[in-house]
Amino acid sequence: MSTLLKRTHMCGELRLEDAGKDVVLNGWVAKARSLGSLVFVDIRDKSGITQVTFNEDIPEDLLERAKSLRSEYVIGVTGSVKARASKNAKLPTGDVEVFANDLVIYSEADTPPIYIRDDDNVDENLRLKYRYLDLRKNKMQHNLTFRHILTKLARDYFDENGFTEVETPMLIKPTPEGARDYLVPSRVNQGSFYALPQSPQMFKQLLMVAGADRYFQIAKCFRDEDLRADRQPEFTQIDLEMSFADSEDVMTIQEGFLKRVMKELKGVDLKTPFPRLTYAEAMERYGSDKPDTRFEIELNKLNDIFEGSKFKVFRDALAAGGDIRGISVPGGAAEFSRKKIDKLTEEAKHYGAKGLLWIKVEEAGYASSASKFLSTEELDKIRERCRSNVGDIIFIVSAAPKVVFDTLGWLRRKIASQLGLLDDNKFNFLWVVDFPMFEEDDDGNLKAMHHPFTQPKLDELDKLDGDILSLNADAYDVVLNGVELGGGSIRIHDRQLQDKMFQVLGLGEEDRMEKFGFFIEAFKYGAPPHAGLAYGLDRMIMLLLGESSIREVIAFPKNANAECPVSGAPGKADKVQLEELGLAIVKEDSN
Repeated sequence: MSTLLKRTHMCGELRLEDAGKDVVLNGWVAKARSLGSLVFVDIRDKSGITQVTFNEDIPEDLLERAKSLRSEYVIGVTGSVKARASKNAKLPTGDVEVFANDLVIYSEADTPPIYIRDDDNVDENLRLKYRYLDLRKNKMQHNLTFRHILTKLARDYFDENGFTEVETPMLIKPTPEGARDYLVPSRVNQGSFYALPQSPQMFKQLLMVAGADRYFQIAKCFRDEDLRADRQPEFTQIDLEMSFADSEDVMTIQEGFLKRVMKELKGVDLKTPFPRLTYAEAMERYGSDKPDTRFEIELNKLNDIFEGSKFKVFRDALAAGGDIRGISVPGGAAEFSRKKIDKLTEEAKHYGAKGLLWIKVEEAGYASSASKFLSTEELDKIRERCRSNVGDIIFIVSAAPKVVFDTLGWLRRKIASQLGLLDDNKFNFLWVVDFPMFEEDDDGNLKAMHHPFTQPKLDELDKLDGDILSLNADAYDVVLNGVELGGGSIRIHDRQLQDKMFQVLGLGEEDRMEKFGFFIEAFKYGAPPHAGLAYGLDRMIMLLLGESSIREVIAFPKNANAECPVSGAPGKADKVQLEELGLAIVKEDSN
């Protein structure tokens, strides 16, 4: 067993003013170079790297041990800090080095399967398999530290504003909340299952009934759904709820929180209050309920221009209740060749569009994929409506409204990315408010757009028995640069209204009591008006760090197949475990 050297400094802390000090450093060998009677070793820990020098002034056995060092050996050194003759401007510690007078090798290391450096360009699957090595990189250590600081800031801010952190259960009753639940079989109550929470929604509302007044939690949540760059099967929320609060109270508290986050972590002074858009306005202007407002390209409705058009594609779209909308890209005519347009057209099909009609505005008139079908008068009107100038290109989609919005919402951001219009140093926060209360799924069934505990606009309750899809909710999302950071709503606190909501969603009394009986029961004993919001913590950190995937800000993330490459989860349960849970599969003898 090696003797532990008690460190005096972290490896990234030493500066020129430390020259002359005797220090002890512990860490990993980032690089070792032997030049015979001189050995240079870069020692690394989470704080950074310091160069350690072993020379001929030390005992021969110590120099020989230094020569044996290899990458990722774990060592401790003692020595004296001196100014470097040849400084390294790339390192914060580059003005100094430590001349060693003792060395302890705590553990040796095999050659690692990945390089421990930020620019290794290694395959992500390999990075995730050896995540404990990947996390040694400076970038990953910085990401973990940034996450810690933001989480601590959240706890401090909400504590200062009267919130109490309360943990809610991880093993709960399965309830319909939109995504599929992860189920956990009960050994004690065989045949019954717990669900891992998709959110603490009902329990945080019960805390309001319980008089907690203001609750928050750094909450672990689980959803069994298809994965993508900003989605994981297990993720973390900053979750909160407030009693006797309306939407203005919630938004004011959150703007204060985000203002502090941006000031302390990014050095950016946010102007509050944030701009607000209704859901309807966001969709009309940007084709998205999470609009990116860092650039000016907006949607333009063109239906009236084509009411009597001879162009069958547009005529049929309008006859079927569809929309015709376009976006104009300043200076885009020269930027988008036929090859680029064809690629965009192919990608647009993923959003339901059958094609993209394009018009280039030229000095002599127009070049268009539909020149044979559109009159000069129609082209002039399109140009005027889209406020296009010579050199611009216009893209038009005609289809069902949802397809038009989805396609153009994607297209405007795709084009902005290609043209370099997405400024990473610009942080455009805004609120989207007044969401629809309900929407229809692919089968035409009614479902809550947020969740069934969201309060409808109280002055629109008559729509519950009429034009129900036009009913708006008291819901709000906070958006940053085209990404939803968090969302929330005023909650229903009146049990009759909550019961009515369940009925509208097609839940019979028996079904309601089976799934939500405990929740409905609690509201019989006095529930305060309350409202809340939850942030996607992983997504927030990803955006602030400029990462493209939340896997970069989670210590041990799952891959695209919802597997943990480090541990191999999910794994097989053995026969004994399955029998204890009442899940053993008995195979009948075929004879």
